[in-house]
Amino acid sequence: MSKPQQTASDGTGPLFERRYYIDIEQPGKSAAKLLQEIMCDVEKFSPDLLADFRKQKGEPHELHVDDEFQIRILGPWNGTVRVSEIGKSFFEFVTLEGHPEAGRIRFSVRRHPGRPNTIRFQIRSWARSRDGLVAFTYGTLGVGKRVQEQTWRTFCERVAAQCGGHPAGPVVVETVERPDQGPAKVERHA
Repeated sequence: MSKPQQTASDGTGPLFERRYYIDIEQPGKSAAKLLQEIMCDVEKFSPDLLADFRKQKGEPHELHVDDEFQIRILGPWNGTVRVSEIGKSFFEFVTLEGHPEAGRIRFSVRRHPGRPNTIRFQIRSWARSRDGLVAFTYGTLGVGKRVQEQTWRTFCERVAAQCGGHPAGPVVVETVERPDQGPAKVERHA
C-alpha cells in the first residue's frame, strides 16, 4: 500500500524554493529527447552515495504518473517520492509520508529563452522540513543542505554530460527562504 502524500503544508518551518540549473550550448540532443532519457533512467543521474534512487512501483526504464521511488539519502533519513505530473517539458515528484522534506520537486528541460542553440535543464523544488529535527539538522547544522545541494549539482552535471554540447557555466543554485512572517531571504551562487 502506498504512503500518503506529504505536502508543504504538512511540514514545519519556512518554505524553501530551490532552483538548480545548467545551460547547455550546442546540445547534441533536443530538449524533448534529453527529457525522455532522464525519465527513462532517473537513477543513473543521481549520485548513489548521496541519494540512491530505486524504483519500487512502475515499469523499469519508463516513467508514469503514480510511479514511486525509494531514495536512500546519506545520513539517517530515507524517503519515498511519487510521480505526480508529467508534461511536455517536465516531470514532477511529490514527497510521501516519512520523507525528510514535505513538498514537491520538478525536473524540466527547455530551450533557453534568450540564447540560440542552448537548452536549460532545471530542478526546482518547493518544500518545508518534515519536522523540527530535520529542520534543525538541515538549517542549523547545515548537513542536509550540503548533501542536497551536492546531489542536485551532480544530477545537473550528469544531465549536461548526457546531452553533449558545452555547459555555458557551472550549475547555478538559487534558494528563496519564505518564513511564515517577515521578508523572504534570497541566496544565489554558482
